[in-house]
Amino acid sequence: METLAMHISNGIINGPVAAVFAALALAALTVCVLRGRRDLDDRLAPMAGLAAAFIFAVQMLNFPIFTAGVSGHLLGGALAAMLVGPWVGALCVAVVLVVQALVFGDGGVAMLGLNITNMALLGTAAAYLLIALLLRVLPRTPAGLAVTAFVSALLSVLVASQGFVVQYWLGGTTDLGGNLAGLAGTMAGVHLLIGIGEGLITATTVVTVAKVRPDLVYALRGLRRPAGAPAVPAVGGVR
Repeated sequence: METLAMHISNGIINGPVAAVFAALALAALTVCVLRGRRDLDDRLAPMAGLAAAFIFAVQMLNFPIFTAGVSGHLLGGALAAMLVGPWVGALCVAVVLVVQALVFGDGGVAMLGLNITNMALLGTAAAYLLIALLLRVLPRTPAGLAVTAFVSALLSVLVASQGFVVQYWLGGTTDLGGNLAGLAGTMAGVHLLIGIGEGLITATTVVTVAKVRPDLVYALRGLRRPAGAPAVPAVGGVR
């Protein structure tokens, strides 16, 4: 593999597998649209646009991974999940990926289903599951929110990278000689470093928004603590 970028180019995965994942991605995004409509209100709608624009802008900025000779950028799944929730968040990332593929050639158009599955669906879902868990056990303070954002972003990047490994196992066009475990390990190692960068960006962004307008952070208002759990002040003083 000449590169280890998460944006899969045309020809990396064969046509039948790409078609199957395109259908799966379309079905999943349809569910996201239906569920996301329930969440949309006068706060979430403009935030979704801002989140998509921010993810698009930050994805254009790469940071080098010197140990692997590649570069990485924000995937955005965890950031979107924290700010606008899992359903709308997945749609935001998917829209960014579509624009990048069609306008900038970042990722093959024929591979959109694969890229959307990894970064918009798997990444966002993994991030939100961890966010839902951590915000029930950590204090909703700037420190607790930062830890939640960092860990969920790091995990989402690793999950997305292993999604590519599964896809390559199903339909990779280059014979790895049975060294799928080597590919998985390499992808995990490189994207662990990328995930650290993503975690720092995500934590900084979410905490900054929460300090100014905690009501705009979906994770703070969308998740409730279990009954009987001690009340903890949210970031910014909102309870």
